[in-house]
Amino acid sequence: MVCQMAALGRCSKFFVEENAVNNLRRRELLMLPFAAWAAEQGGEVIPFEGSPAFDPEKPRLPWEQTTEWFTPQEHFFWVGHYGYPEVDPGSWRLAVQGMVERPRSFTLEELKRRPGKEFAVTMECSGNPPTGGLVGNGKWAGTPLGPILKECGVKEGGIEVVFFAADSGKEKIRGGEYEQQFARSLSIGEAMKENVLVCYEMNGKPLDRNHGAPVRLVAPGWYGVAWVKWLNRIEVHDRAHLGRFMGRDYVTIRGEERDGKTIWQETSVGRMNLKSVVGRVTRQAGGNLVVMGAAWGDGTPVAKVELQMDGGDWRTVELAKSPVEKFCWRFWKYEWKGVGAGEHALASRATDARGKVQPAPDDPFIKLKKTYWEANQWAVRKIKV
Repeated sequence: MVCQMAALGRCSKFFVEENAVNNLRRRELLMLPFAAWAAEQGGEVIPFEGSPAFDPEKPRLPWEQTTEWFTPQEHFFWVGHYGYPEVDPGSWRLAVQGMVERPRSFTLEELKRRPGKEFAVTMECSGNPPTGGLVGNGKWAGTPLGPILKECGVKEGGIEVVFFAADSGKEKIRGGEYEQQFARSLSIGEAMKENVLVCYEMNGKPLDRNHGAPVRLVAPGWYGVAWVKWLNRIEVHDRAHLGRFMGRDYVTIRGEERDGKTIWQETSVGRMNLKSVVGRVTRQAGGNLVVMGAAWGDGTPVAKVELQMDGGDWRTVELAKSPVEKFCWRFWKYEWKGVGAGEHALASRATDARGKVQPAPDDPFIKLKKTYWEANQWAVRKIKV
């Protein structure tokens, strides 16, 4: 069988549905005008004040260098909670257990022989600062989770799917100490969505150790903590999973003013919030500046991005027309003419198709948030011309 992915410059071992292949081909073709659009700016890069030096041991997106829609592997962040386990792909198994009629165990090769799909998806760490680099856009390939759950037969009363990782550690809980695997969960409805993948490839290559090899979960629209790495067990439960990383850690504490009182709410980190970032500024031959950035969210289309210079009025920027993927960031640019010498401050804010606007730093939604998770406020970046 001739691999239909060859037209995209690589040949995967897994079987891909015909419509997925066609969608990928269209996506790659759409990237041609985008690459030209990004390359047009050229010019001299003006660094942001206070930008941290790049550390290959702790990768992050170097915004000033970013012109490609897909994030290179060496710039894609990773986060571990109980270390970075070495998992032998040959002996690895994925167990599907709990409230299912037919529990099963899969080898890596068995998963690869199943129908495969590949999606372009932006992933952000829920602890990413407002202008931080813990975000990236990648191509993720694997087999959909939904058909696996259907084949195993979810029992009546099963409401939640819990994903367990190979990394583990001891946790003190109410006076006792217990060995716990990293785990997160999704509702049955979320887990059954066609783009939730049992993933084994990233950007056309097998997952590496830092990104969860041999298999991780891909959950488009959710913060990265839900994308469980080193996945080795899936269980269907009839009640909410409240392990450390859902019930005690990765919990946002936020206040809300009601009738002169502050009501405090605790919520588990979930779907990504709307966000945009000023990512790159270049000086052109004529002296004008080109400001470029990105905007993303939970899958609701980004409708508009505005840019503010030196505390002035908000100005609408040009959004990249292609490629536009539902769960991917959208690049934007603005040509700033007649810029004087000295220090300048830049900020961007996004609006999505539902009319939701990225909050200001003094918005109560942000001001009354007491944990650093889900920091999606617009933020000022400074440059010196």
